[in-house]
Amino acid sequence: MKTTLEVSDVLLTRAKTLAAREGTTIRALVEEGLRRVLDERKGRGRFRLRDASFGGNGVQSGQQESNWAEVRELIYEGRGG
Repeated sequence: MKTTLEVSDVLLTRAKTLAAREGTTIRALVEEGLRRVLDERKGRGRFRLRDASFGGNGVQSGQQESNWAEVRELIYEGRGG
């Protein structure tokens, strides 16, 4: 199948140099690159963020309407500095 790709001049120049040095074509390099990326990503699966939450009952009573400055003050209360 034919298609058109836009690549940076620098990348295309490097690809042409490599293809000439290895006695291959730009097409072969593009196909090899696509195969590698597709194979690599196939095995990865979907990213899942681990659950890093901890037990508790949420926000303390009376703090639901607090702003960040008030919450921060409570966090650092009694620590000095």
